[in-house]
Amino acid sequence: MLYATASQTVGPYLHIGLTGLNCADLTADAPELAGQRIVIEGRVTDGTGAPVPDGMVEIWQANPAGRYRHPEDTRELPLVPGFTGFGRVPTAEDGSFRFVTVKPGVVPGADGKPQAPHIMVSVFMRGLVKHVATRLYFPDEAEANAADSVLAQVPAGRRGTLVASAQGNGTLRWDVVLQGQGETVFFDI
Repeated sequence: MLYATASQTVGPYLHIGLTGLNCADLTADAPELAGQRIVIEGRVTDGTGAPVPDGMVEIWQANPAGRYRHPEDTRELPLVPGFTGFGRVPTAEDGSFRFVTVKPGVVPGADGKPQAPHIMVSVFMRGLVKHVATRLYFPDEAEANAADSVLAQVPAGRRGTLVASAQGNGTLRWDVVLQGQGETVFFDI
């Protein structure tokens, strides 16, 4: 007789073996990287508003020209030596995280139409059977955001959970709320 295997969560040991891939500054190994440098700061909170002190946040993005460093992106756009577009950081005791990167360029959607500049985000934490996936959009891209096919699928009243807020000096604030009031929109992957 066969029995179902118990489901497992991704934590609390998700940091073991993964810290070698941590990268908070995506620009550090790319001295030739042009584009608008940005800092993304935020916090991950749970359904009660408490910080998630042992989570992990990953980002994946295109470079300023709109090209991903991935074998499937074969478009004739430049790659920047040292810029992978991938970052990963653990959350701090107060649930905070911070990345230094550049604003990504426009990339085509599945339909070939341009998507608004965005950064794909994954959040891992204990208690989740699998990570959650979302996107971060930019506050200075209102026209592109309005035309973005993915953002258009999100109810208008919830789109704000995906748009960072400008804090000055190239710093953006973007918090991840895992459930409850102001819950961030997450996508099936």
